[in-house]
Amino acid sequence: MARTSAPWSVVAVLAASGISVSLMQTLAVPLLPAFPRLLDTTPSNAAWLITITLLTGAVCAPVLGRLGDMYGKRRMLLAALASMTAGSAIGAVSSEFLVVLAARGLQGVAIGVIPLGISIMRDELPPERVGTGIAVMSSTLGAGGAIGLPLTGFVAEYADWHWLFAGAAVFGVLQLLLVTLLVPESPVRSGGRFDLGGAVGLSAALLCLLLPVSRGSTWGWASPEVLLLLSAAAVIFVGWGWYELRLPTGPLVDLRVSARPAVLLTNMASVLIGVAMFASFMVSAQMLQAPAATGYGFDLSLVASGLALLPVGGAMVAFSPLSAVISRRWGPKVTVTAGTSLLAVGNLARVAVHDSLAAVIVVVTVPAIGAALAYGAVPALIMRAVPQSETAAANSLNALCRSIGTSSCSAIVATVTAGILVRVGDATYPGLTAYTVIFVIAGGAAVLAGAIALLTPAPRTEPAAVSSAA
Repeated sequence: MARTSAPWSVVAVLAASGISVSLMQTLAVPLLPAFPRLLDTTPSNAAWLITITLLTGAVCAPVLGRLGDMYGKRRMLLAALASMTAGSAIGAVSSEFLVVLAARGLQGVAIGVIPLGISIMRDELPPERVGTGIAVMSSTLGAGGAIGLPLTGFVAEYADWHWLFAGAAVFGVLQLLLVTLLVPESPVRSGGRFDLGGAVGLSAALLCLLLPVSRGSTWGWASPEVLLLLSAAAVIFVGWGWYELRLPTGPLVDLRVSARPAVLLTNMASVLIGVAMFASFMVSAQMLQAPAATGYGFDLSLVASGLALLPVGGAMVAFSPLSAVISRRWGPKVTVTAGTSLLAVGNLARVAVHDSLAAVIVVVTVPAIGAALAYGAVPALIMRAVPQSETAAANSLNALCRSIGTSSCSAIVATVTAGILVRVGDATYPGLTAYTVIFVIAGGAAVLAGAIALLTPAPRTEPAAVSSAA
């Protein structure tokens, strides 16, 4: 029955699953200042409710991608959604910090849903629908976050915070049902044995890398913990690469394929796009809520600032099909370049625009359009350069690169805003100079990403399904 599902229903269900994933990323953000009181813990401990989701997502995404290629992409998609649903249900019934922390970790596993969904689309959709489907799926990561901020802000202000987790659990159950009924299992399988050693090695390396990146501003960038973990990450990555290259069959990540210029350069660009996109998303709500006396704030409430940023999510959804149209006509490299150009313009314009609320909303929307174009085309660049039997693993590795970009952006924002402060009454806020530095860094990252995209070579051969997408 699933194999007769209409293409539009497959895209709709997978895109809804992608939105649920991005909601998990923003679920705890509005509540972060209140969690020390709500969970009887310290602010430093409460910050782990964000960090743990990043870590589990980064570790599980490449593992789920490889398992999807081997044993079935829909099967792994359902496993990721089940983990998200279980974590949401646990968080809905507990006020113990460690229990809620574990719940957030289970929610983070769902980050693998987006690359798995993209790979299912390549295998299952008619060639003429692949490009649009991939673009819509890619845009959900940003769109869901933009929708989630006002939603979670409303619940945080007017209801018990447990309802956020309860609502996510209900949404998760619904997604499990829809995926089971409407999304077919891909017949494309790579087979082989799972590379457990590679999975353990990559997980250890990512933990040693992302822990100091996400917590460096709290621990101190020159602290022994940060330096030791970064050194360990470098050593483990080298050892892991040596092991993967010498594995006779079925490595977790085929480094020879990943080293192809088209794949390597696209992944490098994805890290920078993650920095350029997330900077605006991360700080815009903070800036809108800040007092007008700071020189950039508008004194908006949590809910009002979220509503003001709704055009960001709407723009990502509206412009993602355009990404497929441009890619189909001129190729995905042109689309990525156009998207990074808008990301650069939008971020650099934020340096000068901070007096008019309407102008700020317009300028914040520009990077969202750029992210929709760029993220919609990146999977096409990846998939036309790898064998069809490795699409889930390749997309998951690319999703990991995006996560590294967004987590690096978080570290940049935390470090810069903590170092440049202004005092307004009895409170301190990041200074306008701090945000200027952040937007200049984000704009520079976008320019560099565009330059890398222009240097990305076209593959020698291009599968039919992806050719239509590109």
